Amino acid sequence: MRFLDHREPLPAPLRGAIVALGNFDGFHLGHQAVAGEAIAWARAEGRPAIVATFDPHPVRFFRPDSEPFRLTTLEQRQELYLAAGATAMLVFHFDAALAGTTAEDFVRGILGEHLGAAGVVTGEDFTFGKGRGGNIDVLRTVGAEAGITTRTVGPVMDGGAAVSSSRVRDALRAGDPQEATRLMTRPFAIRGVVEHGDKVGRTIGYPTANLAIESYLRPRYGIYAVTGRVLATGEVLKGAANIGVRPQFSPPKELLEPHFFDFSDDLYGQEIEIAFHHFLRPEAKFDSLEALVEQMDRDCAKARDLLG
Repeated sequence: MRFLDHREPLPAPLRGAIVALGNFDGFHLGHQAVAGEAIAWARAEGRPAIVATFDPHPVRFFRPDSEPFRLTTLEQRQELYLAAGATAMLVFHFDAALAGTTAEDFVRGILGEHLGAAGVVTGEDFTFGKGRGGNIDVLRTVGAEAGITTRTVGPVMDGGAAVSSSRVRDALRAGDPQEATRLMTRPFAIRGVVEHGDKVGRTIGYPTANLAIESYLRPRYGIYAVTGRVLATGEVLKGAANIGVRPQFSPPKELLEPHFFDFSDDLYGQEIEIAFHHFLRPEAKFDSLEALVEQMDRDCAKARDLLG
């Protein structure tokens, strides 16, 4: 099912759903616990289960100049939610109208009247509505008046701290994709359409599939052991990738450039997803192209070993 837009009428069969309410970017262990509670509740009562998210992220709306921080696109989130057992994904389009909606109107007007939700599940620290005037107490009280039952899920603790999107982002910025994988139960992955580049890689024996990073969080710049998935075919490829500004070449250009092992097919114009498994080294500028190639040989050998 195509994802749902909160500004449009909800299909009749989806009214009376149990809604997991949050942003759920990254869909880490904490998010999975909230969605899992909603899905189990919906199944127990024979109702649809809807996982909701916000786009753009409220932070992006209020601070449009903030640095990129997204962990997933809407398309990736939809696939994750449906794989978890949700019936559909609902997108709350965060614009001036939604930002100006009071907490009471959000519960009564949007969740109750417009969506016809029977139940809502969210995290204990969830806030919503104009000026963040709504919290769990408001949701529970106003929801009860509107015929909506509310459940909350506490934080998932790990190492004495709650699992959070901030922890995932911090791990990626520190060059620790394995920690991000542990918190999300899958690797951080950037999806995009392969574009034409300057084709320098071909001349040195390392052709790459160039991707724009767009609104994704920037993990630590450097070389990673990665896998790539071709969305059209499902084919999975192993490789090594550079993400950064390519200090060896001028002018600097921010790109994700995976090189896939033992692969020579044309990927231009195809959508692929690059999953980050191991950080190998930071970006560096070498004294010569020959020295760069020698280092790339070592990088790829290490990536092959790490990826098995």
